[in-house]
Amino acid sequence: MEKQEIEFRDPVVKRVVNKFVERSNVGFKKYGRTLDSERSGGHKDLFGYLNDVQEELMDAILYLQAAKEEYTDQFVEIAFKHFNDIKELEEVDEELERMKRMDVIAQNGNDGQHYKSGPCSGHDKETEYAENF
Repeated sequence: MEKQEIEFRDPVVKRVVNKFVERSNVGFKKYGRTLDSERSGGHKDLFGYLNDVQEELMDAILYLQAAKEEYTDQFVEIAFKHFNDIKELEEVDEELERMKRMDVIAQNGNDGQHYKSGPCSGHDKETEYAENF
């Protein structure tokens, strides 16, 4: 086995090179030979290598498709949760507005129709309670 010292300026490149070395070690453990000894020993011909490349690329396409589907599922889940959070906030806001109106109704003893948010009939501003809540 040959050793070589390499200086890396980019940690991403270092991680990729380390992955190549790890992958080579896995292949050696599995097949008992390196790619070089496989080639020079005639264990595989050009067609065999081309077939391996084709199979690996087909696997890569399958992994890409699976990753895209996973990304889409996660995006939809996050978007749906966000939509539900917005919907829940709107429901809470509506309930707070309803509670404000009911409080005004209870204080004044009427049906509260003219105490809804917005300018009141006969008045040029919102109810004092709504302004101070």
